[in-house]
Amino acid sequence: MRFSAHEMHVICALGFCGLVSAADNWFVSPALPSIAQTLAVLPSAAAVVLTAYLVPYGALQPVCGSLGDRFGRLRLLRVIVLGLAAGTLVCAAVPSLGALVAARILTGCFAAGIISVSQAFVGDTVGHDRRAGAVGILMGITFTGQGLSAGLGGILTDLVGWRAAFAAFGVLALAAWALLWTLREPERKADAPSSASAVRDGGASGPVAFLRDAVRVFFGRGRAVFLLACTTGVLFLGVYGLMGTFLSERCGLTATQAGLVMMLYGVFCLVGGALSGRLGAHRGLAGVIAVGEVSGVCAALALTVVAVTGLWQPALAAAACLGLGYILVQPTLVSLSMDADPDQAGLCTGLVGFGVFAGGGVGSTLGGALLAVAGYPALWATAAVLLACQLIVSSRVLRR
Repeated sequence: MRFSAHEMHVICALGFCGLVSAADNWFVSPALPSIAQTLAVLPSAAAVVLTAYLVPYGALQPVCGSLGDRFGRLRLLRVIVLGLAAGTLVCAAVPSLGALVAARILTGCFAAGIISVSQAFVGDTVGHDRRAGAVGILMGITFTGQGLSAGLGGILTDLVGWRAAFAAFGVLALAAWALLWTLREPERKADAPSSASAVRDGGASGPVAFLRDAVRVFFGRGRAVFLLACTTGVLFLGVYGLMGTFLSERCGLTATQAGLVMMLYGVFCLVGGALSGRLGAHRGLAGVIAVGEVSGVCAALALTVVAVTGLWQPALAAAACLGLGYILVQPTLVSLSMDADPDQAGLCTGLVGFGVFAGGGVGSTLGGALLAVAGYPALWATAAVLLACQLIVSSRVLRR
């Protein structure tokens, strides 16, 4: 699957913006013990920092996607990426856990639309036939940042502290904002809603019309896709969010060592993003999702082995399988979602983002609660069983 130089420039530029937004949260995972020590709280309490970013990051994606449909994708991206940069720099200076949580909530609100709006932007640029492959590359770049940031965040945390890590990612966000000025708005009516959506709304606008559209799309003909996005967030991102602390507590790894192990997640996100288009051509989109979910089951089983034995080496396979599985499932759900309402592609991709990232915040919270009650072996075994259930359900529903 080939793309022109202009199309690749759009994909890579927006991929870098997504990379920064994903990295901005996930570098925190290996830094949680250091944050907890500095702010005089337990590591389990500091895990709320992950949820504080992920919940608004997921919840506001449909809002941002709809705003992009209505007012222009590039215009919105320039505002929210700048807000991401400012919020991340504020996080570097907070004095307490409460202030850090508030700053992460604010940062998550700004970052919320970056991925969903970028996905719709890419869809406008490359067209329907090559959309799945382009979104796969975009998300491969994006979540390479998620994995690589774990290693970089761990190194920065060990060398100069977690505050410097936040400052570094704030500077990266400023670089992403500057890169947006090299793009132009895709060829569409960027300053008004589509005629089809206007007819459905009867000319109405505002929160009521947005909520009506969001509910109609989410529970409409594409509801299986959006519900699968929710469970994908709970399981895949919930597992990933707890890995850094797990490797530190169970295997005795430093923040740098845990981060380097988790970097394989990012490497295999990039590999999976490059392969998803070709895999889809041979197996279909439902087949791509099935392969990704099998990979997720393997990741959870490998983490169970680590929890039982205390050996860190199986965590390498876990990180690789988790990255490959996630990047095959999430972008494919995005591509499928755009067919739920082609006139509101931004809203559709935003609803997938809502399901995935809000689910990730819920997954981190539920995982922490299960961990406190039953320990790591039960946590990872439960994740493996639930991922296997998702595989069975999605295979039946999507092929139907």
